[in-house]
Amino acid sequence: QVQLVESGGGVVQPGGSLRLSCLASGRPFNSVIMGWFRQAPGKEREFVAAIHWSGSATYYAESVKGRFTISRDNAKNTLYLQMNNLKLEDTAVYYCAFGRETTMDPSYYDYWGQGTQVTVSS
Repeated sequence: QVQLVESGGGVVQPGGSLRLSCLASGRPFNSVIMGWFRQAPGKEREFVAAIHWSGSATYYAESVKGRFTISRDNAKNTLYLQMNNLKLEDTAVYYCAFGRETTMDPSYYDYWGQGTQVTVSS
């Protein structure tokens, strides 16, 4: 019954910006965190950023720290990822997910969206 739907992906030049959104239909009982992951062709799914539903703690992969900002709007059940200064290596399918622990390990995230493609190209 829990559904996550990502949007906002697209094609952008290096140095450009995109904002991804993730609309959630609900929140699992054991969920404590929401995060963004990405997966490029031939690579493992990797952690990008996460934010707690309670409190203000945020977490970022070193590769995106200082460029990406994760935020939420609980009233709208929406998670955001503002991506600035995009690089070619940011090209991937981006997924949002609910997690049951504060971790970067995708195996602890139980609910996933279908993903949205982000392509950074010159």
